[in-house]
Amino acid sequence: MARIEHLNNPAAPKANSIVSAATTFVQDGMGRVLLIRRTDNELWALPGGAQDFGETIAETAVRETAEEAGIRVEVVDVVGIYTNPHHLVEYSDGEVRQQFSICLRANYIGGEPTPSSESSEVRWVDMTELDSLPIHPSMRLRIDHGFENRDKPYIG
Repeated sequence: MARIEHLNNPAAPKANSIVSAATTFVQDGMGRVLLIRRTDNELWALPGGAQDFGETIAETAVRETAEEAGIRVEVVDVVGIYTNPHHLVEYSDGEVRQQFSICLRANYIGGEPTPSSESSEVRWVDMTELDSLPIHPSMRLRIDHGFENRDKPYIG
């Protein structure tokens, strides 16, 4: 299913859903962040996705990181909570989702970066490479906050 992300776009369709989701900020031993290249919009992003019934948001982050990137992680902290009502994700099935995502910090446990049906590429990315990659501004905000190692989570 294809998706279009709208940020501060007055012509964007109105939201018709809000879904709790998690993204995972995890670094390797060299300080690089794990990123996936999404198959639905070809943008680079932190691994993540919607919470399923019966799981905690930390379990969502662990599951999504394994599914999309082949990496096993342990959640250890919160990077931030992202709820900008002007960030909408429009899906080809007609759903228009208002942003509600919790970005969790995780420790790398094991596994090798492995693409999936949701990720055409998976790799560890150095902070100096970020400007050369196509990354949506809302995702870049989460990545930047993860690298900042803030004392308190971002709430916005």
